[in-house]
Amino acid sequence: MTAFQHLSVLPDEVIAFLQPADGKSYLDGTLGGGGHAALILEKAPRALLVGIDRDRSALAAAGERLATYGEQVRLLHGDFADLTGLLNSIGVTALDGFILDLGVSSHQLDTRERGFSFQQDAPLDMRMDTSGGETAADLVNDLPEPELERIIAEYGEERWAKRIAAFIVRERAEAPISTTFRLVDIIKGAVPKAKWDERIHPATRTFQALRIAVNSELESLERGMRAALDLLKPGGRGVIISFHSLEDRIVKHVFREFAEGCTCPRQLPICVCGRQPRVKVLTGRPVTATEEETGHNPRARSAKLRAVEKL
Repeated sequence: MTAFQHLSVLPDEVIAFLQPADGKSYLDGTLGGGGHAALILEKAPRALLVGIDRDRSALAAAGERLATYGEQVRLLHGDFADLTGLLNSIGVTALDGFILDLGVSSHQLDTRERGFSFQQDAPLDMRMDTSGGETAADLVNDLPEPELERIIAEYGEERWAKRIAAFIVRERAEAPISTTFRLVDIIKGAVPKAKWDERIHPATRTFQALRIAVNSELESLERGMRAALDLLKPGGRGVIISFHSLEDRIVKHVFREFAEGCTCPRQLPICVCGRQPRVKVLTGRPVTATEEETGHNPRARSAKLRAVEKL
């Protein structure tokens, strides 16, 4: 097992938008190794910081990192999609701010036995919470071909999804697909070499798609961010960092929905819907990393930060 190492992206920007202050309550719904949580507590050491993560190894690492803050830190194992119940379990019913740093961590990618990376041969797992649930191997060996194609096309935005799904089904009939490298070889065989993108590995999109499906990432994101926005106090702020277009699209859509006021037809002389904006969007365009940051943390290249303030 590798030591938990993960560089938090856009650290200065996160703190600038959250504006942490002592005596207030903050949620890091995707705690990881505790990088963003540590930054919040450095600015506001007497704030309450609640951290949620599905990965027990992340919680253990964050617990060590944040130990000096004692009772100011409460760490919970679970999916941030269930954050209302998780927070209620410790008596937290409102938030002054939250951060969601989405996607897979560097530690998860680098830990061979987790099976997230196509660059290391390992069991085909990809679960963020290894205590239960289906693995990527379960999906590739058990799902009907049309469903495999849908997942790869929808979650991976892979133009060769139909062909990749067909190759997977053909190969699994010979022997179960249980390792990352076997799946990589199947994908390489399915995608014509002349069509490989020089910028990314041919397995990138399929591995992303399977990881999203295994962990229900998009469903968790929408449920979790809606719950977090509901729990924000007036003046509280929410910050979300996404790493691909599927995530960013959901964040943008939900923020826009919460920021929308009256939806009555323009021809009506007065508003009858009574709808009022619930948040103010603070980022007209997503905030991205500086060249300096991407130079020492390449993962930040695809990061997009969006933020809102509760009205």
